Amino acid sequence: MGGTDSVSLKRIVFLTVGTTSFDALVKVADTLEVKQELTRRGYTHLLIQMGRGTYLPAESIGEDGLLAVDCFTFSSSIADHLSSASLVISHAGSGSIFETLRLGKPLIVVVNEDLMDNHQSELAEELAERKHLYCAHPQSLHQVMVGMDLKSLLPYQPGDATPVAKLINRFLGFPDD
Repeated sequence: MGGTDSVSLKRIVFLTVGTTSFDALVKVADTLEVKQELTRRGYTHLLIQMGRGTYLPAESIGEDGLLAVDCFTFSSSIADHLSSASLVISHAGSGSIFETLRLGKPLIVVVNEDLMDNHQSELAEELAERKHLYCAHPQSLHQVMVGMDLKSLLPYQPGDATPVAKLINRFLGFPDD
């Protein structure tokens, strides 16, 4: 009863690639230098949602002070994983970004450079410039992690779409509510 609950000592990093394949991100997260940096920062678990990727990261139970690593392909909802995370590393999909920011979780967005017409990088870079998240590419993830100060991130405040919705409704001839 008066002891420390081991569950409360878990500091989980949740990495998500969404529904696509982003092996470059999964591979870099599986490197010793990234895992050591996460451990140095006090994280205990790395949970990787690898999507359609073919690269399988090395799983570990986290013995001898090492990071525990587990992975899966898909889940019906990642909301529980995001909620339990102390840090999220995500692809640059807007859904994943905004869901993470809405939960107030520290976020590193990694841009998939293999996508054509990569509009996702513009969103990630703009939100990073506004200090809501950190933005990286697979090859710079470790460097970004080493230099990040999570306390410097600013909470994201979503905008109010009500005025825009009312304007559209009026234009379409719907009555004001």
